[in-house]
Amino acid sequence: MDAVGIICEFDPLHRGHERLLRRAGESGRAVVCAMSGNFTQRGAAACAEKFTRAEMAARCGADLVVELPTPWAMATAEKFADGGVSLLARCGVKTLYFGSECGDADALWAAAETLLRADVHRAIRAEMDGGLPYAAARQAVLQREAGCGALLAQPNNTLAVEYLKAIRRQELSMGAATLRREDGGHHGAASASRIRALLAAGEQAESLDLMPSAAAGILRRAIEKGLAPADPARLEGAMLARLRLMSENDFAPYDGGGEGLYRRVYRAVQEGVSLEDILARATTKRYPTARVRRMLWAAFLELEPPAEGIPYVRVLAATALGRRLLRQMQDDGVPVLTKAADVGRLGPAAEALFTREARRTDVYALACPGSPLPCGSDWRRTPVMI
Repeated sequence: MDAVGIICEFDPLHRGHERLLRRAGESGRAVVCAMSGNFTQRGAAACAEKFTRAEMAARCGADLVVELPTPWAMATAEKFADGGVSLLARCGVKTLYFGSECGDADALWAAAETLLRADVHRAIRAEMDGGLPYAAARQAVLQREAGCGALLAQPNNTLAVEYLKAIRRQELSMGAATLRREDGGHHGAASASRIRALLAAGEQAESLDLMPSAAAGILRRAIEKGLAPADPARLEGAMLARLRLMSENDFAPYDGGGEGLYRRVYRAVQEGVSLEDILARATTKRYPTARVRRMLWAAFLELEPPAEGIPYVRVLAATALGRRLLRQMQDDGVPVLTKAADVGRLGPAAEALFTREARRTDVYALACPGSPLPCGSDWRRTPVMI
């Protein structure tokens, strides 16, 4: 059975996401979502825990939702894309669907293939050595080499290019289809950040009105149970305590650029009195806030670097069609994980990763408004079956 796929966070799922899911479903094939777990790429706790968001997806058009573990979910756009694409490939996905501001798959492919060239890598490094930040250097070189640098001025185009680069790097025969986004969201839909802001402000009714009815109902139940909305501010004291206990060298493993940012972050931690204060002290034109925030969260959660491959496919939700696809995957030898207790059978790498992820779920629970879940909840959860 062939499938189509989406790499996502659904934090939370809004009407634009629903349109993308429905468009993917028009292919007549199973729709697989590789979805971030409890922590997201922007460097924060998701507004609702992963099984809640997975059920939203399954009720709005997805057939199978699998978890993108935190080391990939909270990584750079390149590693995020690598993890999502490799996970979908294991699920038999033949076409990747995604949103973009331009809506032009050919232009995005051209940008991706240009950026994979070794001479372009060297040119970007030269621009950075001349003082330009990475994003600006990459955009300038792409404009010079292919005339499409403006694509990278918009965030969804940029992420789309990373997806396509990942497909090429992994030498997959996966195709791509893009749905144009408008007005900051899929066809003018309220963005996930807008909905999160309303939830944080206590405007629950208004935020739920901006979501598909099926997704809103699921989130409403989570709110009533005290499982949402998660507030990263509830973790700030623990986060500051952990960061202040770290030495300068302790920060070095989380400095993916190898440019000495870890020294700047260490000084900011020593001088700052809040997370926002630390971010303000460490952020520069060369080191944007998003990069610094991810680094701080990675240090707090003790994230290991993303490995070459994800050692299992953890199922969060599935429909009847999704279960058919799962049986095919298992017949093909894919390391599918539906019961946490079975992870030991998948080898030491799988067990080690799952154990670390379970501990991160225990930390995430402290951000929820209700009484924290006891430790070990990840070991007891089973997929949502629809």
